[in-house]
Amino acid sequence: MSWDRAKAYLQTFGMDARMIAFDVSSATVALAAQAIGCREGEIAKTLSFLIGDEPILIVAAGDCKIDNAKYKSQFAAKAKMIPFDQVEARIGHAVGGVCPFGVEDGVTVYLDASLRRFDAVYPACGSSNSAIRLTIEELERVSGYRRWIDVCKIVGGE
Repeated sequence: MSWDRAKAYLQTFGMDARMIAFDVSSATVALAAQAIGCREGEIAKTLSFLIGDEPILIVAAGDCKIDNAKYKSQFAAKAKMIPFDQVEARIGHAVGGVCPFGVEDGVTVYLDASLRRFDAVYPACGSSNSAIRLTIEELERVSGYRRWIDVCKIVGGE
C-alpha cells in the first residue's frame, strides 16, 4: 500500500506522525484544498513524466500547470506524462496519491519554482486521501529532489 510506503519513508526523517488521513478524497487539487482548508496553490501536486524511458516527478504548486515551452527548454524534450495505467508501477504510487516519498529507484524528483511563493505546502502521502504539511525547507530535505526548476505557469487565481 502506497500510504505505508510513504509512511516508512517519512519515518526515516521523523515526520510520519505528521501525515494526515482524511475521511474524504484529496485526489485532486480542489478536493485536497477543501479537505485541508487551504488555497489550491498550497497543494504540492506531484506530476509524473517520462523523458525517454526515464520517469521523473515534478512537484509544483496546485494552481499551476506545465508550460510546454519551459519544459522543453529545461529537458530538451516534449512533456510526456506517464500513462495513467503505468504510474503506480513506474513511480510506486497510484494517481491521486503520487508524492515524492518512497518512490521507485531511478525516479528523479524536481521541485518547481511555483512552490517558492509559500511558506508551507501540502503534498500527498501515497493515497488519495492523505497529505502532510511541510515547509519548503522540509520539502527539500525529504523529497530527495535533484534541483529546483521553472517549468510551470500559474493558471489559478491567487
